[in-house]
Parts: sequence; structure tokens; C-alpha cells
Amino acid sequence: MAKEIIVTDEGLRKLELELEELKTIKRKEVAEKIKVALSFGDLSENSEYDEAKNEQAFVESRIATLEAMLKVAKVVDESELSTDKVAIGSKVKVLNVTRNTEAVYNIVGSTESDPLKGKISDESPIGKALIGAKAGDVVSVEAPAGTITIEILEINK
Repeated sequence: MAKEIIVTDEGLRKLELELEELKTIKRKEVAEKIKVALSFGDLSENSEYDEAKNEQAFVESRIATLEAMLKVAKVVDESELSTDKVAIGSKVKVLNVTRNTEAVYNIVGSTESDPLKGKISDESPIGKALIGAKAGDVVSVEAPAGTITIEILEINK
């Protein structure tokens, strides 16, 4: 069996929407591109056809990947989330002691990770260090830029 993928409600909706768009819109767009490219004749020197076929392969591959992910997806029950310790679905306010800066991270499953929006994966170095920690705990994180010391200020749902 494939590894379980943990997602939030929002993450599950995004995966389902992407799958729906690929199946209903993208597939038709690519099929139309192939049809147009075929009308150009000789396929041996038809870059439009090659490009459309490559796009089709990518779309079908992504559809298969999303379907496989959705089969093993486990949605975090936010009503069961505790503010006692950090878990997937937690919103964590931290103080980067090393840089004396505060940040708020949403801990999410790896499929939802978006560091620029403050969504960090439970599998990232910071995410791993925070999972299971409590407010007031100080954790050290081995990051590419060196060791970072983080104090957990607050944990919310």
C-alpha cells in the first residue's frame, strides 16, 4: 500500500479541483491541439504535434498522480487538533532566536507546502523540529544556512 498522505480540508479541495480541471478542461484542450497539429500533415517534422503529445503525456501523468494521492489521502480532523503541541494543521507562532524575528507557520502535509505563504511541510527541517513540540519549547533546526534556534511562542488551530 502507498504511504498515507496527510492533508488539511483546504489541501484536499485543491487536489480535487486540480484533478477536475485536468480531466474536464485540460484533456479537451490537449486533444484539440493534437487534432489541429494532425491537420498540418507530415508528423515527422511537426513540432506542434510533438509538443501536444508531450503535454498530453504530462496531463495524463498528473491525473494518475493526483488519483493515487487522493486514494491514500487522510484529512486532518481540525476539531481533534490540540493547542498543547504542534501537529499537522497547527498554526505556530515562533521566535527565530538566531535572527530575533517572529514568524507564523501553518504546518501542512508535504503536498500543500508553500513556504512563501507560510505553509511548511511536516517533512521539512523546520516542520520536523516543530512537530510534537509545545509552547515555550526551544528547538534547534539544521538548515542549509546553518543551525537555527526557534522558540515556540503560541500554538493555534
